[in-house]
Amino acid sequence: MQTTVSLWPLIGVAVIIVGFLLRFNPMLIVAAAAIITGLAAHFPPEKILAEIGTGFIKTRNIPLIILLPLAVIGLLERHGLRERAQAWIGGIKAATAGRLLIVYLLVRELTAAVGLTGLGGHPQMVRPLIAPMAEGATETRFGKISDAVRFKLRAFSAATDNVGLFFGEDIFVAFGAIVLMTTFLKEAGIVVEPIHVAVWGIPTAICAFVVHGFRLYLLDRRLERELRGNAAASSASVSPTQPAAGDKA
Repeated sequence: MQTTVSLWPLIGVAVIIVGFLLRFNPMLIVAAAAIITGLAAHFPPEKILAEIGTGFIKTRNIPLIILLPLAVIGLLERHGLRERAQAWIGGIKAATAGRLLIVYLLVRELTAAVGLTGLGGHPQMVRPLIAPMAEGATETRFGKISDAVRFKLRAFSAATDNVGLFFGEDIFVAFGAIVLMTTFLKEAGIVVEPIHVAVWGIPTAICAFVVHGFRLYLLDRRLERELRGNAAASSASVSPTQPAAGDKA
């Protein structure tokens, strides 16, 4: 006997989409979506409040877990973490921004592949360490850089972290996306082991490393061409004019 499935509870998804499009407070959006979804599913008000309270109790320690590392990183950065990172990488003459980011891309993919996704990230790794080191390596080779170059290096640093995490974690067998894919396929009648999905993520991760590594190699070439040319033009414009052989002083 076939039963009719009500799609009205999905209205909570529409509430979230509209709320974010209108840029309302995220906490209010999520709370409103939860209440509207419960009402659409014909839950009594006391059950909706009980579910919201249960979710709050289960996740009340998450803000502490997220904010405590940020406070520690901010304290270290205030006491010279960025400057020390720039000075350290500046002492390595062979270091370039592209080579540094290629190494970080490899480390980020390998650590994410074994489930250590928290070892990197924008606030705790890219902003205080990776981006300043890329800037320091560039300044060591070419001298003071412009804001446009500095922002480009920061963008490539953030992109490197994103690529390494996104394609590296697909190899980890306990990653949520792999569990979701295997569950979806199982419901469709296709039985796939999570380990097989993870193994087939390896070629994709290798291709991502090669493609983004080549982009970082091109970044070094582009910086070499632009900044060397700018340095040569600047030195030519400030050099004094030599007097001719027959001119008198």
